[in-house]
Amino acid sequence: MTVSLEAPVKVQAAPEGQALPDATYRLQLHAGFDFAAAQRVLPYLARLGVTDVYLSPIWTSTPGSTHGYDVTDHAEVNPELGGEAALRRFAKRVRDLGLGLIVDFVPNHMGIQNGHNSYWEDVLQHGQASRYAHFFDISWQPLKRALEGKVLLPVLGDQYGRVLERGELRLERQGGKFFIRYYERLFPMSPRSLADLLSGVEARLDKGQHAERSELASIARSVANLPRSTAGDLTDDDRLGRAQEVEVMTRRLATLANSSREVSRVLGDMVEAVNADPTLLDRLIQDQNYRLANWRVASEEINYRRFFDINDLAALRMEDPRVFEWAHSKLFELIRDRVITGVRLDHTDGLYDPAGYFQALQAGAARALGLDWDGQSQPLPLYVVAEKILEPGEKLPEAWAIHGTTGYDFLAQLGGVFVDGTAEEDLSAIYRRFTGDRDSYGDHLYRGKHLIQRSSLPGEVNVLTEHLERLAEADLRARDFTLSALRVAIREVIASFPVYRTYVRADGQREPGDNAKIEHAIRDAKAHSRREGNAIDSSVFDYLHAVLTLDAPDDETRAAYADFALKFQQLTGPVTAKGAEDTAFYRYARLLSLNEVGGDPALFGTPLRAFHASARERGERWPHSMLAGSTHDTKRGEDTRARISVLSELSQTWSAYLSRWSGQIRALETQTDLGGAPTPLDTYVLLQSALGAYPLDGNLDGFAERLSAYMIKAAREAKLRTSWASQDSEYETALDHMVRGLLDEEAFLSSLRELHERISPYGAQNSLSATLARLSAPGVPDTYQGSEGWNQSLVDPDNRRPVDYSWRTRTLSRLESRHAQDGLKLAQDLLGSYQDGRVKLLVTWAALQARATHRTLFQEGRYRPLEAGKYLLAFARELDGEVAVTVAPRLTLTLTREAQPWALGELWGNRQLTLPRSGSYRNVLTGQQFRVRGEKIPVAKVLEDFPLALLIRE
Repeated sequence: MTVSLEAPVKVQAAPEGQALPDATYRLQLHAGFDFAAAQRVLPYLARLGVTDVYLSPIWTSTPGSTHGYDVTDHAEVNPELGGEAALRRFAKRVRDLGLGLIVDFVPNHMGIQNGHNSYWEDVLQHGQASRYAHFFDISWQPLKRALEGKVLLPVLGDQYGRVLERGELRLERQGGKFFIRYYERLFPMSPRSLADLLSGVEARLDKGQHAERSELASIARSVANLPRSTAGDLTDDDRLGRAQEVEVMTRRLATLANSSREVSRVLGDMVEAVNADPTLLDRLIQDQNYRLANWRVASEEINYRRFFDINDLAALRMEDPRVFEWAHSKLFELIRDRVITGVRLDHTDGLYDPAGYFQALQAGAARALGLDWDGQSQPLPLYVVAEKILEPGEKLPEAWAIHGTTGYDFLAQLGGVFVDGTAEEDLSAIYRRFTGDRDSYGDHLYRGKHLIQRSSLPGEVNVLTEHLERLAEADLRARDFTLSALRVAIREVIASFPVYRTYVRADGQREPGDNAKIEHAIRDAKAHSRREGNAIDSSVFDYLHAVLTLDAPDDETRAAYADFALKFQQLTGPVTAKGAEDTAFYRYARLLSLNEVGGDPALFGTPLRAFHASARERGERWPHSMLAGSTHDTKRGEDTRARISVLSELSQTWSAYLSRWSGQIRALETQTDLGGAPTPLDTYVLLQSALGAYPLDGNLDGFAERLSAYMIKAAREAKLRTSWASQDSEYETALDHMVRGLLDEEAFLSSLRELHERISPYGAQNSLSATLARLSAPGVPDTYQGSEGWNQSLVDPDNRRPVDYSWRTRTLSRLESRHAQDGLKLAQDLLGSYQDGRVKLLVTWAALQARATHRTLFQEGRYRPLEAGKYLLAFARELDGEVAVTVAPRLTLTLTREAQPWALGELWGNRQLTLPRSGSYRNVLTGQQFRVRGEKIPVAKVLEDFPLALLIRE
């Protein structure tokens, strides 16, 4: 899968007969909300105005999965969702309503939990001789000799010897198959390991049972003569033949045991004898293609690549064409049949060669659709967006055969617009005083990435280090570098890496700037190494730099360097994600609305000029990139973040409330052996979260449970006083006590409600403005399920709670009817009762209707920033005389000085909005008409009756 990075920029258009999405709506599927349930929602979504339904993974996954990212079979549609037949019925209804269907695809990894993945189980049974050994990224020859030819399975709750002595591991027979049982988990056994057992059974049979003895002896000989599991020279045909032989022998043994009571008895006696003798059982277990181990050794000795540090998610070798063809066979079939019209790709930074993968995906889609695609200048055959986190200033590689990202970059940029950048110093000081944390976010990120490499992913680091040592051993100038020095260098460079990953390819091609990013990391790593007291010879860093940039003396060495560099790139992404999003984001809590996937908490807000520049560039280069507000992965729902951002406008008020609450907080603290609990940091996170997620309707039923669950997860992610790997129940109990105690304390609750009521309208304004900007900016706006109403969720699983579509359907019907009669009166009424979320539904519906009516304008229209002062995010979209103008207030608490909840009318003074053209404009949100004779219109006039406008020139 190789594509030239010099290829012409792809044409941002759809093949003839296909439509690109204009607006999507994300649905989270699971057994409780399957295809049939989702189908009932489709008429509502069509009326809302979206063009495409966007589904979470639909492939067979671990039973009971609520998210679908633990796929166990890419070649099958999940039966828990209704299976393929239900999917096709769902897709037909989608087509009947004139919609498209985008699905989430997971190319990087598979779920391997509890024996539900038949491909992984085959690898455990047959080892390197498995038909599927090439599916998974397994290091079969690790440095630890005991693991050679084996897969480490860190599944035991205690040390292996103790588990064995307690009888928790047992041999078990089911028909003609044998397993090692550990509670509910059954591990398949290597067929060759059964040869001695079966020979022993034959000897126990009565000599008069000639036929049975003969058949057992034949089976035992066949088993013993199988090619060894560690045979590395087996062809695919050899592997298939071996598997078929095993299936035949298994059936023969099952038939024999079923037909002969004596054989069945003797087999049972043999099983009991093994289970009664730990030495025999241990010998049998050691003869398997896996090594059972305590779960705690996973991080350091694991020898298969995982999704982050999750043992139950094994990474796939999607760069192998055989794996690619298998994994995409069902996807391409569904594309061929027009069931699926677009794909969202999960975690593509984990792939060995993302650019090659995207190209192969589009080529496969072209074949499925019967298109003659040249791979370069023609429109891409399939709408594809990729999950990609872009660091500030980082550009999406333009040669990638995709339409853009899933929108985390936009989410962070837009969210920052509603943060008052002038308050950075004040809020930083308040944060330092309350928590005692004087480190920068960069400090937390650096330490977080080191922590992840030491505690969560040291096994992956070790595999990479061993790989580099083998390269160094072959180089006379590098052979004296020690394993520990190479490990230090790798850790430091990864901790210093300025982006998630680079994209150096096997043939030496790379993205512009990749070498500079590597140079940046090497330079910073050298400096960090000196400062942290880990100083090693700088020539070790220089050697690593040469390997990563493929600076080699000959082609053979360059190819070896490339293999290391590509695997190195697969590790920097997970380390950065875990070190940032799942560690530093929870350790640095200055303003939690900034601690969001795709964002950088060190950047205190987004200047309007920066937002406009990014929006314009997206419109020119990636006009069909997705625009996200909330997702299944966001740490907080969009409306929770919008309210927290208001704190940047009243820092001194926030400080006063913190002082007011200090006595109640101290009274609820618990003293532990490690000090007071919870820590000031966790308390600061709690207070912001309680304010941000405080229900708008005032109904606190279940709020304490939600907030407590969030705080325990946040504390575990921070990994300071408790963690997922080492849970401190005493600390977590103290944290739960603080949450419930504060919410049970009437004085605190009254004060929190008071602050909530003060800032709630301004948070709602932020939300409405962000919604309108997302629905009208260049790109494909996505609405996460239920976010057309208020989304005050916290991190998952809180953000996957059921959505009341019955209420939304009824509400939309009323909105449609009333808007046609008197849009302004409807908008004002809904604003007056904004707490119920109907006003956000109105804004979403009206903006989507405008997009549907003026589709070409919003898909292709030029982006023009409109200057109207610091309190307005305003821009126009223009195309062939058509004009749409977005008027979205920001920082309205500062503007209004809390004199009134909404920034309306005369509060805007004499500010003028300069429109691209004169003429008649209609605010589609209210139905109001405005006649503009010149090119200027008073903001007070546009926002006289409703604090938001989407003006369409008629």
